[in-house]
Amino acid sequence: MSLSVSIKKRFKGFYLDVDFETGGEYVGILGASGSGKSMTLKCIAGVETPDEGRIVLNGRVLFDSEKKINVRPQSRKIGYMFQNYALFPNMTVEENIGAGLKLQKDEKKEKISQLVKTFHLDGMEHKYPSQLSGGQQQRVALARIFAYEPDVLLLDEPFSALDSHLKEKLQTEIFEFLRLYHGDVLMVTHSRDEVYRFCKNLVIIDRGKSILLGDTKEIFTHPEVLPAARLTGCKNISRCRVLSSHSIYADDWGITFETEKKVPEDTNYVGIRTRMFRLADSEEKDAVAFKINKVVEEIFEYTVIAEAENQKEQNNSESDKSEIWFKIKKEEWDNRNNKEKLYIKIPEDAILMLRG
Repeated sequence: MSLSVSIKKRFKGFYLDVDFETGGEYVGILGASGSGKSMTLKCIAGVETPDEGRIVLNGRVLFDSEKKINVRPQSRKIGYMFQNYALFPNMTVEENIGAGLKLQKDEKKEKISQLVKTFHLDGMEHKYPSQLSGGQQQRVALARIFAYEPDVLLLDEPFSALDSHLKEKLQTEIFEFLRLYHGDVLMVTHSRDEVYRFCKNLVIIDRGKSILLGDTKEIFTHPEVLPAARLTGCKNISRCRVLSSHSIYADDWGITFETEKKVPEDTNYVGIRTRMFRLADSEEKDAVAFKINKVVEEIFEYTVIAEAENQKEQNNSESDKSEIWFKIKKEEWDNRNNKEKLYIKIPEDAILMLRG
């Protein structure tokens, strides 16, 4: 199974330019709202037509602007689950699952019956979408997709319509069902938790352009580019200057980082995740002193907002100072005597060297 996408499409004030390939695994498309994630799925499904480019699914060309190929949506063998599930409100669960299935009556009935059992919809066969919960509607939508035996599944923000307190349970449930499917799964989301939990590979889209493709966990560990660091949840980012092949200076924090590994020459931002550090004593070598500005209590930890004591004077005004956020476990914070100052050790592998 493979999907190759290389397309461009112009809109007023927006330009979509995405290029990636998949190979029989779960792939996440992560990006901010309005970045072009859903539009990418619509182009793959044939709902929208790119201005130029090529889309190939399992060796079959679905779209090629140069050769004037544009296979109609109904013939692409693509399963597309919309954000709102797009169930027919005037059809029952059975009717929704079987909508459009071109089989003999007995075959169709048997297939629907199997899917009802597979997706745990027993007893709901004659209910309408309005009588179902969000999770049940989602299972009906998936059952309807599975009925067509598509070559690829496109999931557009599949959990956005679910209540937050049920979301994690239902996510696990739905992905258990997806294990029954053996083709490519492409999931659009703006949730880094969802993409990290379920997708082996990841495409990062920023303002319409695919900027990074690779192993999901590797991208979270080494995001390489500024938009990817932000999208994967890095809250602490500073402009920086490369001082030498093993030294960088974070302009916004007034901190110099010495590294054993070579600093890429094109590094112009540095990032630190909120939990990638260690509390230290004032006497420890390379410990950085921070003045605490604010402490926010959360359920299991504190968010401590602080600024480096040696921060440049020009950055010390209220409007310009650049703070760093730390997440500290409650027991670690409560056992400290000094609530006005922090000493932090930042390990080298916690320093994200980024291209802007």
